[in-house]
Amino acid sequence: TDCLSACTEKSRHLTAAFLKQIKEVQKRLARDVQAAYEGDPAAANPGEVIFCYPGIVAITNYRLAHELYHIGVPIIPRMITEAAHSATGIDIHPGAEIGERFFIDHGTGVVIGETCILGTNVRIYQGVTLGAKSFPKDEHGNPIKGIPRHPIVEDDVVIYSGATILGRITIGRGSQIGGNVWLTESVPPNSRIH
Repeated sequence: TDCLSACTEKSRHLTAAFLKQIKEVQKRLARDVQAAYEGDPAAANPGEVIFCYPGIVAITNYRLAHELYHIGVPIIPRMITEAAHSATGIDIHPGAEIGERFFIDHGTGVVIGETCILGTNVRIYQGVTLGAKSFPKDEHGNPIKGIPRHPIVEDDVVIYSGATILGRITIGRGSQIGGNVWLTESVPPNSRIH
């Protein structure tokens, strides 16, 4: 019963911590919807964005899962983002740090790794990979976990369809990364890579 009491207390604590964040998550999601509406001329109204855009489904699941991940809930955050991945084709690890006004247009095939950091007002298109270039290994040949290995994407960046950006590199603020670009080196702010 001591274990049961400890688990009950821990679950109450985690639930309370999660519920404290719901209003902030709601505000972030409203800003994501606004970014999608403003960023897509095909969007008739914000309601269409909410109910019809797979990117918003994936981002909603990510934002909720990220809060759970951040407070230390095991397994459930990955279950949430993997369910969204199955439904949308968009794979966002709950550990990624994603700023406000995030927009994924079309979305199928997008991958955002665990240690990615995305700034504010980032827009990406289908087939974009923000992944790791390599996995450092320990003395036993096992991948070392928890080290930063995915890209940093600063504010106001657009990444077009099919771009692959690998490793702990930085995409500078205001940059545009063209479709089908393969990038493994940092680029300065306001770059145009095609």
